Amino acid sequence: MTVQGFTDQGSTTADTLLAGEFPRVSELATITGGSYTRGTVLKASGDALTICGASDTPEAILAEAVDATSEDKQAVVYLTGEFNSAALTVAGGASADGLKAKLRAKNIFIKTNQAY
Repeated sequence: MTVQGFTDQGSTTADTLLAGEFPRVSELATITGGSYTRGTVLKASGDALTICGASDTPEAILAEAVDATSEDKQAVVYLTGEFNSAALTVAGGASADGLKAKLRAKNIFIKTNQAY
C-alpha cells in the first residue's frame, strides 16, 4: 500500500555477511576455478584464489560475487574481519565452523549471530 504523497521504493534484503566491527582489510585478488558467491571462503591455488575445503588453509573471504569459470577474474577479497558463519560458503564436505581455528590464525573471525 502506498500512502498519498509517497512512492513505493521496493524492498531490500539484509546483507548478513559482516558480523562485527573488527577492522576489515580488503584487496583485489585473482579468482580461479568456478563461479562463487559473496562470502565464499578462499584458499591459495598458485597465484590465484579458489574455494576452500576442509583440509585446506583458508586465505580470504570473497567480498563480491564472481564468475571465474572460463577464465581467471579479479575480485575484492577480505583478508581480515568478523563474518557470520551462516553466510559463508565452503567446498563440499567442509563447514565454516570447521575452518574457524584456521581462519582465526588469519585474523578472520567467525561468529554465529544471524540466520542467512
